Amino acid sequence: MSLHRIMYAEDEPDIREIATLALSALGGFEVETCSSGDQVVELAKRFLPDLILLDVMMPGMDGPTALEHLRQEPEFANTPVIFMTAKVMVEEVDRFKELGAIDVIAKPFDAATLADHIREIWNADVE
Repeated sequence: MSLHRIMYAEDEPDIREIATLALSALGGFEVETCSSGDQVVELAKRFLPDLILLDVMMPGMDGPTALEHLRQEPEFANTPVIFMTAKVMVEEVDRFKELGAIDVIAKPFDAATLADHIREIWNADVE
């Protein structure tokens, strides 16, 4: 399975824009963005992403809750998810992986290397 379509849920517009540019312009991915967990659950059904990037802390439905809702949908039961968060202490990363994430990317992230970092995670965990 190859990685082409990424859905990214992030409530901070500046971070969302930087990541989107990094993933589309530098990474060559088709990217769909949204600003809440509720939106990712709704829009994923239309976009059908290969990978979902979730901010952990968002207003309304947070990232972990969005992942829980996505896993209840048959088409997303096994879709790889990466959390993006400033909370990267070992215990927190372990908890996110227990929830079903394949990895966690620390914020702030390096926009110049974000696409490559995601490909490394994908290659290590998915293919």
